[in-house]
Amino acid sequence: MIVALALFGYAGLLLTAGAAALARARWPDSAPRLAMAAWFALTGSAVASVLAGGLALMVPTVRVSADLAGLLAACVMALRSQYAHPGGAALTGAGAVLALAVLARVTWCTARALAQAARARRRHRLRLSLVGRPDSQVGAVIVRHDEPAAYCLPGRGSRIVLSTAAIDALDAGQLRAVLAHERAHLRGRHHLLVTLSGALNAAFPRVPAFRVAREQVTRLAEFRADDAACAVAHRLAVAGALLSMGAGAPAAALAAGTADAARVRRLIDGPVVISRTRAAAVACTAAAAALVPLLLLAGPAASARGMNYCPHGPAAAAQAAAVPPAAALPRGWG
Repeated sequence: MIVALALFGYAGLLLTAGAAALARARWPDSAPRLAMAAWFALTGSAVASVLAGGLALMVPTVRVSADLAGLLAACVMALRSQYAHPGGAALTGAGAVLALAVLARVTWCTARALAQAARARRRHRLRLSLVGRPDSQVGAVIVRHDEPAAYCLPGRGSRIVLSTAAIDALDAGQLRAVLAHERAHLRGRHHLLVTLSGALNAAFPRVPAFRVAREQVTRLAEFRADDAACAVAHRLAVAGALLSMGAGAPAAALAAGTADAARVRRLIDGPVVISRTRAAAVACTAAAAALVPLLLLAGPAASARGMNYCPHGPAAAAQAAAVPPAAALPRGWG
């Protein structure tokens, strides 16, 4: 019971204090890729903790066949005692239902989001094949449109799309920056990150932390692509290109033209460089947060494994050979 409560409490802590602290932190603007990893570690650990909590409630009902060796029966009884709770079958059933419901919900929402995004991209690729003109010199598909727009269409047959108005509005440096921005989206598989964060938000729409995570991952993906653009052009050129893009992108695409004040200000001022020490500390914290559910769930099992009647390795084989069949054991061994 203590294990399940610890796991549920850890999930609640991550989705409240953890999400609030990460959303308020200033360092993510300086390390967007690391920050995206931190958000996925936080939300993924929260979901894993709930799943593990449900599994922990199920462990006391693990049954052992009468045909197994008595040593195994004793070992499983020791394992049961480590996860025991006073709730009986009702609480065990609730844990099983909770674990299955969370797993099914996450799986369904993720599969649906990926399928919907893939269908939208296929439809848009079909439209592009009818109205677009591939330009090998620019490295993009050109579409005649009165609004300046630039976006990438990820997935199989990925491509960058520019409107004729965008080509007219951008100078050579700004055009290089826009193309680098879109290539960074494609190279970083940002569409998958945005889709997965959106799927978690769709799975648990009443939990604010998942909504914040989706917003932050989308914003950080743009910051990461902006940094890639700044590697080939001056920051002011990138900011100017961003302001020149007026039209939004299709739902299946990621665009360079979704300007907001935070992105423009970050490009003009330049992000504060995060130190290696702080980056390493953040990475270690994210990794630790992801491992905590596993450690909490496996801790009692490790304790049971260390008991004399639940040995492992060569000693287990020797003792198993010496133990009589389960049918010959005294009453009380299972």
